[in-house]
Amino acid sequence: MASYAAKGYSAMKTRFAFLIPVFAFFVSVASAADKAGAWTSMFNGKDLSGWKATEEGPGSFSVEDGVLKIGTGRAHLFYGVDGNASFKNFEFKAKVKTTKGSNSGIYIHTAYEPKGWPSKGYECQVNSTHTDRKKTGGLYAVQDVLDKAPSTDEVWFDYYIKVEGKRIMIQIDGKTTVDWTEPADWDPSKSLKNMNGRKLSSGTIALQGHDPKSVTYYKDLMIRPLP
Repeated sequence: MASYAAKGYSAMKTRFAFLIPVFAFFVSVASAADKAGAWTSMFNGKDLSGWKATEEGPGSFSVEDGVLKIGTGRAHLFYGVDGNASFKNFEFKAKVKTTKGSNSGIYIHTAYEPKGWPSKGYECQVNSTHTDRKKTGGLYAVQDVLDKAPSTDEVWFDYYIKVEGKRIMIQIDGKTTVDWTEPADWDPSKSLKNMNGRKLSSGTIALQGHDPKSVTYYKDLMIRPLP
């Protein structure tokens, strides 16, 4: 009887030992999820509250039927009441729709400037049929998607960006188009013309209006800080 009890205890002990790493794994996953911030809506679907537009291109940004419309020439819309929200590691997602010949972009780790092209941060390209070879889903001038876009005009698509440490990932409709890690000795001034600010640090998100006849739509913009 004692032998039987000892065997039962031994079997129970073995099963318990097996469950410890499984339990630890789920605790680890849960802890990582807790450390990540909650998803925050960046656009209320009614107006441009929480955003700041550049001084050029007046009227470039409007809201129509709950959708953010960008058009009428070069202009940029920066996230944050003063245009200077700050994110370092984060996930961003939005639904985007291009129109024939439209050209836009999503800047990351950038900062508000009243005029011109943003000098700080990276641009994640939005372009299905514009003449620029650099298409949707590319990290502009760094790791481009050339000639054939993974997006189609007049069709909503999912745009996802993740920045973690020195790594930038872009996905279009769930498919990875960029997975690039900024080198430790990265010096954009040596390889990128007029793009010295292409470097990870921290900063806000900005949406780009490009050409006078270019119209692009955005909705369901969300961001989540990462540890």
